[in-house]
Amino acid sequence: MRFRAKIVDLACLNHFSRIINTIAKLAKTCILRLTVSKLYFILSDKVANGGASMWCELSQGNFFDEFQMEGVAAEHNEIYLELKPENLSRALKTAQNAKAVKMKLTNKHCPCLRVAVELPSLSSSSRIVTHDIPVGVIPRRMWNDFREPSVPDFDVSIYLPALKTMKSVVERMKNLSNFIVIEANLSGEMNLKIETDLVSVTTHFKDLGNPPWASEDGCQSSAQDRDLESMAEACIDIKKLQLLLAGQQVNPTKALCNIVRKRIVHFILLHEEVSLQYFIPAIA
Repeated sequence: MRFRAKIVDLACLNHFSRIINTIAKLAKTCILRLTVSKLYFILSDKVANGGASMWCELSQGNFFDEFQMEGVAAEHNEIYLELKPENLSRALKTAQNAKAVKMKLTNKHCPCLRVAVELPSLSSSSRIVTHDIPVGVIPRRMWNDFREPSVPDFDVSIYLPALKTMKSVVERMKNLSNFIVIEANLSGEMNLKIETDLVSVTTHFKDLGNPPWASEDGCQSSAQDRDLESMAEACIDIKKLQLLLAGQQVNPTKALCNIVRKRIVHFILLHEEVSLQYFIPAIA
């Protein structure tokens, strides 16, 4: 089992670093799955226990100048590692104007992901700062626990408003309640609501648009059968939503949300070669 990779391009490095920062806000520990063409960061708190789950997928060719890996076996050419994304985020913070960053799987005293940051220096020799991030190697028999979460048939799919706007709304609401209701319909309308004994506050968004698949036949029932104005809603933990919005550094070109009435809210942030999915279970 071997892995080594290198990033030289500063823009790629900074983009990679921002993605890791976002993941570190969403997950204390996560699984890093390495394949020949992609990296995945996976958080699978069992949704049944009220935990959120995350699936972030990156094409390695968009970030790394060199990328070599050999998985556990020829027919299972993958590596699954458990790590604390905060540690990786911290290591990359030292690399903001680095000449190169190298990553390598090592095993001196315990398995580690070694991050070597080559910094520019005034003399001809360069300075190298090395971070050893402890990792746990996930055995092959447990890989099935970390498959991509299936997206349940949703009632409504809608594009999100500007995330900065949404973040400031949610931050204000967080001081009033621990729960937030998200509701949306197939006419591009979405509401964020909180209701307590003392106060009820609703923020309305209009003309957001619905992704094309929202009205196609197939797994979704066709739009003709449905009332476009009718709202599908789910009540979720406001802190989990705030984590997603506050830690959001992916700067998505598209952000959308799928609601399964009273069951789950599924967020998708897309940016070129990165997709981040985040599932927040509804509170009964």
